[in-house]
Amino acid sequence: MSKILIRGAKVLGGEPQDVLIDGDTIAGVGTGLSADGAEVVQADGKVLLPGLVDLHTHLREPGREDSETVLTGTRAAASGGYTAVFAMANTFPVADTAGVVEQVWRLGQQHGYCDVQPIGAVTVGLEGSKLAELGAMHESAAGVTVFSDDGKCVHDAVIMRRALEYVKAFGGVVAQHAQEPRLTEGAEMNEGVVSAELGLGGWPAVAEESIIARDVLLADHVGSRVHICHLSTAGSVEIVRWAKSRGIDVTAEVTPHHLLLTDELVRTYNPIYKVNPPLRTERDVLALREALADGTIDIVATDHAPHPHEDKDCEWAAAAMGMVGLETALSVVQETMVDTGLLTWAGVADRMSFTPARIGQATGHGRPVSAGEPANLTLVDTAYRGLVDPAGFASRSRNTPYEGRELPGRVTHTWLRGKATLVDGKLT
Repeated sequence: MSKILIRGAKVLGGEPQDVLIDGDTIAGVGTGLSADGAEVVQADGKVLLPGLVDLHTHLREPGREDSETVLTGTRAAASGGYTAVFAMANTFPVADTAGVVEQVWRLGQQHGYCDVQPIGAVTVGLEGSKLAELGAMHESAAGVTVFSDDGKCVHDAVIMRRALEYVKAFGGVVAQHAQEPRLTEGAEMNEGVVSAELGLGGWPAVAEESIIARDVLLADHVGSRVHICHLSTAGSVEIVRWAKSRGIDVTAEVTPHHLLLTDELVRTYNPIYKVNPPLRTERDVLALREALADGTIDIVATDHAPHPHEDKDCEWAAAAMGMVGLETALSVVQETMVDTGLLTWAGVADRMSFTPARIGQATGHGRPVSAGEPANLTLVDTAYRGLVDPAGFASRSRNTPYEGRELPGRVTHTWLRGKATLVDGKLT
């Protein structure tokens, strides 16, 4: 088994230390470490984090391999510092059976750039009318513990209650895309001043907030776990904060783009900014940052949503919703949370590794950087600043809102169980 000595890394942003990897395990952390025959990586003060974990990724395979595949998506993940991703169920066919989730899981095992944990659909075909095979997916080789109809809301309260009751039996969690469908018919962007001026259909904040309020009450009634996907409004923050104060078992995520971008960008009519939930106001953005800092929002999740060129390079009304995010997430978090003083790098490790791994029960991930732990690690050059160039993305799609924008930070190395998947910014 190979040995790797990472010399002079700021572990979780602390004082420089050496980290010795022996095979698939961290063998030691300290100063002045040495190992005969070890490959030496000079960190030179770069920040060493546990491998990142994304609880919300769209890999598109099976069915939309023109957008992304498990191979290209996991290569993008490794480029962004991720060692594990949770793959959403809105594939073709939908991941609502043991057979489909096992297919996605085995593809992840085969390609090896990061671990892939499938998310199972809550309802058959994402249609919201009949529970999918939750137990069979959990008992399959994929061992599904997270279930979501993301892309669609489980809008029927009875179905949502049944799902929460079902997953409680094996400690699972329902991840809700909070969107009341009747309040968002024809919606194209955030409902507010900008939508009124542009004459575009509005997606009101209450469409998200009303579902979150209902679901935290249902979770409390059932005694089960609910997770809120891509929370986007100041009002949603207050509901989650209230629920946590009551001891309700709710967790929530925010995307990098909702931490940085606002609905003012829609004035360009550039479909790259069309996303669901939509970009909100500056007030919402600031509330989301504060909530992530104080722990009301538990994690950052990318909602990596790749689309082929033809689905985005068209008129606004016809364009698909979504943005790629795996390769830029850490840079956006550094820009919005670390460089602003709202989070330390230890806080980033919590929000982007420890806690998402705990919520999703990702075995071997989100572990401390200490001796005896799996060597799932990422090394970040936090002093770097550069322009985002999607031509260099590992993802099959290029629909990033950050093209040409200067962002800080660059992942230089990623290790999955001691095996380098990214070296000096290049995939192995």
